[in-house]
Amino acid sequence: MKAFGFLSFGHHAVAGQRGMNARDTLHTQLELAKAADEIGVNGAYFRVHHFAPQGASPMPLLGAIIGATKNIEVGTGVIDMRYENPFYLAEEAAALDLLADGRLALGLSRGSPEPAKKGWEAFGYTGEAPNGADMARKKFELFLAAIRGYGIAEAAPLEEQYPRMYQPGTALPIFPHSEGLEKRVWWGSGTNKTAQQAARDGVNLMSSTLVSEADGSSLGELQAEQIRVYREAWQEAGHDWTPRVSVSRSIFPIVSEEDHQQFGLLASDEDQIGYIEGETKTTFGRTYAAEPDVLVEQLKADPAIAAADTLMITIPNQLGVEPNLRILQNFAEHVAPELGWIPNTEGLVAP
Repeated sequence: MKAFGFLSFGHHAVAGQRGMNARDTLHTQLELAKAADEIGVNGAYFRVHHFAPQGASPMPLLGAIIGATKNIEVGTGVIDMRYENPFYLAEEAAALDLLADGRLALGLSRGSPEPAKKGWEAFGYTGEAPNGADMARKKFELFLAAIRGYGIAEAAPLEEQYPRMYQPGTALPIFPHSEGLEKRVWWGSGTNKTAQQAARDGVNLMSSTLVSEADGSSLGELQAEQIRVYREAWQEAGHDWTPRVSVSRSIFPIVSEEDHQQFGLLASDEDQIGYIEGETKTTFGRTYAAEPDVLVEQLKADPAIAAADTLMITIPNQLGVEPNLRILQNFAEHVAPELGWIPNTEGLVAP
């Protein structure tokens, strides 16, 4: 594990509920990212959900964090492509990456189950697959083409152009273009099949706290196999650079009595098996909560953490800045160094 960061779902309260509202949650995430940058945490990543009181459109928050930090990688985990205009997203991503001087790590995927029935249709998008997977796939291909600088639109006749810049019929790319952005795109994968496709597409792999498979193996074992087939497919595809691989875990280092009281009861001994979208049997990751020496041994025994280069710690963002910064600081001081962590104090760790 060379790098670690935090993954926030952006949970917030709505009218009539107790807890932070959306404004407070956004400001809290900004402040946490600033504090994490100061202690050398490598990344700040944000989940995207629609029709739920969680983080939605991430670009304003990412832009605010980029403007307020120096070194920390900023990104998503993940954007639901079913809801996106791939070319507008390509423009936004390139502009954001240029402002960030290459600190953007854009995690994308088909998306997860949601409270809305085909909510993407309300955004004006339709697909043939019941879960929109076909549409997400097509949009992802268009997004990659756009950020890679391929022509997207055709130049108009000269007399119709303003300003007159292109020969008629020329294939026009999306602007701005950010060199190297394609190497900072991740696909959020829950199966071996989609991991292999990510390798063929030439993008990084982001594996989450659940895998859409359940055969009695632990989440770490399932993800380790996913990472193996991904890297094997990457090699077969012949790409000329080394990709990054991330996994996510819920981890609470217990360093003080306050930690014990707040997080001690969250620990679970094993992964959970459940169903998503009604019928997909899924393995959900356990929660780690223990003293640092115990955590080190537990995490070293996780084959997926050993195989990945980046660990994303899912945080209870609704608790506010101080408890979550304590989680990150405790992990940085007492656990991460034993796992091979390289602090991010002078720019990004090279993949």
